[in-house]
Amino acid sequence: MPTMNPMLVAIPVFMSTILLEAWIAHRRGMAVYDIPDALTSLHFGVLSQVWGAFTALLSFGMYVLVYDHLRLFTLPLESPWVWVGALLFYDFCYYWAHRAGHEVNLFWASHQVHHSSEYYNLSTALRQSATGAFTSWPFYVVMALCGVPPLVFAVVGLIDLLYQYWVHTELVRKLGWLDRVFVTPSNHRVHHGQNDYCIDRNYGGILILWDRLFGTFTEERDDETIAYGIRKPLASYNPVWGNLHVFADLLQRTRTAPTLRDALRAWFDPPGGRGKPVAHLDLQSVRRFDAGTRPEVRRHALVQYLLLAAMVLHFLVTVQTLSWMPGIAYALVITATTLGIGWALEERSFAHRFEQARILATALAFTLLPDWFGSELPDGPRIALVGAILASLAWLPPGRQPPRPSP
Repeated sequence: MPTMNPMLVAIPVFMSTILLEAWIAHRRGMAVYDIPDALTSLHFGVLSQVWGAFTALLSFGMYVLVYDHLRLFTLPLESPWVWVGALLFYDFCYYWAHRAGHEVNLFWASHQVHHSSEYYNLSTALRQSATGAFTSWPFYVVMALCGVPPLVFAVVGLIDLLYQYWVHTELVRKLGWLDRVFVTPSNHRVHHGQNDYCIDRNYGGILILWDRLFGTFTEERDDETIAYGIRKPLASYNPVWGNLHVFADLLQRTRTAPTLRDALRAWFDPPGGRGKPVAHLDLQSVRRFDAGTRPEVRRHALVQYLLLAAMVLHFLVTVQTLSWMPGIAYALVITATTLGIGWALEERSFAHRFEQARILATALAFTLLPDWFGSELPDGPRIALVGAILASLAWLPPGRQPPRPSP
């Protein structure tokens, strides 16, 4: 029997709190949101959830396999102490997984997605990797060896993940003694900073005590504005490229490496290079990426994201009932939608025609197909949905015209 994805409950909460934060920030005159950047963060979250529906089988499957065949103990599922201990255990493992995500290229290639936004707000929390399941699972296998039941592991992992949502905000400042024990917005702002003092600091998930214990804690400075993002900026609203660009760079370095040893080191060196000090960052030189997206294109992107969100919710409801090929086909449809919106936000020369073709193809598919990936639509809702999709074309502005040459 299919189980309900907890994200179906979490997503409406995420969307409402993002809107609330944006409204409060606007009232306070704080420029913490940028529509293209925020939509890109949401697109990363979409791809993480959609492709995670398949890759989660790897990470959780490996955990169950080790638990079933190699566990050293059997911990009782009904004991409250098992649950409390498992949450602390998970948070400890998360610290090391997260630390590796910053200090080893192989893991950074996945994790850098989360740091690629140059803004810091609740939408940034949803900027998650679509490839993380391939690299994170080994750090939690020790919990299976110690006999933490798979259900307990899944629940405490979700708790640890959801806790980290609220700390991605600039609206909450320092919190006194809480900053010394827990991961708080102040502590996590440091973690997302490019500033010299912020690099490779404050890795904790729930407890900042791990950082204090292992020497990676740094307090937020009141006299230095934090510049968010990564030292080699993504400079794109394309979520697919955002997931793959560091892997592409590592593959290029591997291909051109003079020796096999150098090829392997490319994947396991620190992102800044082995033995190299952190380069100084001149904060005056930092400029946020801005593609000069026109207001009418931003409106089009917002409308298309509303339609995309409905599609994603349907995917999360139905994916467990779909076979592999339809499930992957649906994931590709959603991925193409994020690409189209991202290219439009970048004002790419081909974006207008791509968006026209994508929207018309979607409307045609809803019109002609007997069902939409396992869900039959009565004629009334089908007509209304096709009408809404076609009406969204009215929000699609003409492509940006190239500048005329001077006479």
